[in-house]
Amino acid sequence: METTISSTEAARHLGDFRARVKHAGESFLLTKSDKPLARLVPVGARSKGTGAELLEALARLPLDPNFADDLERVNRMDRIPDNPWG
Repeated sequence: METTISSTEAARHLGDFRARVKHAGESFLLTKSDKPLARLVPVGARSKGTGAELLEALARLPLDPNFADDLERVNRMDRIPDNPWG
């Protein structure tokens, strides 16, 4: 079930609404001038994953053959800034 609230009400009581979403799984439709604006909903289970799933996803990413060169270039450019009061 979704409760409709004004965006002003949401702004005034955001912490309360966030807690209701997190702990009670409630959903809210935010409106402005009685027109739908946004939804405040719990994040579904799809957004969670295991460490193993993360490693599998990372393993599927293409390797960047220039990454080491880019990292070396950044490291060479990294230096302590000059002291403006020195």
